Amino acid sequence: MADEELDLNSLSDEDLVLQMHDDLYDGLAAEIDEGTRILLDRGWDPQRVLNDALVEGMRIVGIDFRDGILFVPEVLLAANAMKAGMEVLRPLLAETGAETIGKVVIGTVKGDIHDIGKNLVAMMLEGAGFEVVNLGINTDADEFIAALDEHKPDILGMSALLTTTMPYMKVVIEALKEKGIREDYIVLVGGAPLNEEFGVAVGADAYCRDAAVAAETAEALVLARRLTSGEAP
Repeated sequence: MADEELDLNSLSDEDLVLQMHDDLYDGLAAEIDEGTRILLDRGWDPQRVLNDALVEGMRIVGIDFRDGILFVPEVLLAANAMKAGMEVLRPLLAETGAETIGKVVIGTVKGDIHDIGKNLVAMMLEGAGFEVVNLGINTDADEFIAALDEHKPDILGMSALLTTTMPYMKVVIEALKEKGIREDYIVLVGGAPLNEEFGVAVGADAYCRDAAVAAETAEALVLARRLTSGEAP
């Protein structure tokens, strides 16, 4: 029975969502594409499909990646599967005028070419409703600042996986201060060798230990900033 192909259409909504969590975990892009379309055909709102099926599934992946249960190849497959679902949902979300929570510019800092964790964070942020501008790897202060000027995001996210490149985050933050624009942005930092103390030391607004926390933190800080500035949430 286990070898027989599962008919996703035969599942109840609740069971289909749970199956999609499993399929995301296993990196099954075709199944995620199919499951997404089935839920939409059943009258699900695109935002509900995104939140209940995809974002929740990736949250589970992010936690198991953090805890060492999943490794980079599995996470890449899961992210690719989510991308298949997002390609179906993105135009529908745009059509319905679903408002983004905010905008994020994210990149791996100068000297560092690691991008798996950063890409997972970008995927989770997009899934949580953010517009994400991903600058890639080896990003210097000038590139970060140019992107901030161009895209006017709410958040700047920086990632590093090497202890030798971690200090460059402070270089970027100091450059923002020199230009008088540090307070214009929420700055989030993350990466395996970082910790809470380091985030405070370099002057970031928050350190995020994993992709799931990054999405939650970004949402909370953007909402808090809008409330304190008198903007509607």
